[in-house]
Amino acid sequence: MTDPASHYLEEVRRQFRGHKRMAEGAMAQLRDDDFFVTIDPESNSVAILVKHLAGNMRSRFTDFLTSDGEKPDRFRDREFELSAGSTRAEVMKWWEQGWNCVFTAIEALKPEDVMRTVTIRGEPHTVLQAINRQIAHYAQHTGQIVFLAKHLRSSEWKTLSIPRGKSEEFKAASPKKFDKGLLRER
Repeated sequence: MTDPASHYLEEVRRQFRGHKRMAEGAMAQLRDDDFFVTIDPESNSVAILVKHLAGNMRSRFTDFLTSDGEKPDRFRDREFELSAGSTRAEVMKWWEQGWNCVFTAIEALKPEDVMRTVTIRGEPHTVLQAINRQIAHYAQHTGQIVFLAKHLRSSEWKTLSIPRGKSEEFKAASPKKFDKGLLRER
């Protein structure tokens, strides 16, 4: 049996990869202009959600074990603003840069790091707590991205999980038949 800290780190990596794939599956279904659509004045577009996530990822996971997770050069409010010339390619560059920060930091962690203390906004967290905080945060925004993409694509939407009306078929089938590897990875 694997020690709990090693198992935890494997699960963290799996969950982060799953959230990344889920959001990418949704974004792949969008047209370029869909990235910038807001459904009401208080909503965020997919592009804004990506910009915010990328800013958060860079801040939280750069020098993860040695510096505060809220970097002095992060200006969170600017993450919710886009320039008129922003493009899908630029948005996807932010996305990859953010995830690169996450995976670089997570891959470097060792089981003995899980109970170390890190800070976020001056507040102490164990590595476990800090990572769980980020998993929850990224899951929330992944859900928003999927919701927006599904709303914008409407009848053209291709499900990222078990298709509507296919739950019983899923239960009867082998897991491989329906497993798209979005959140399940073996």
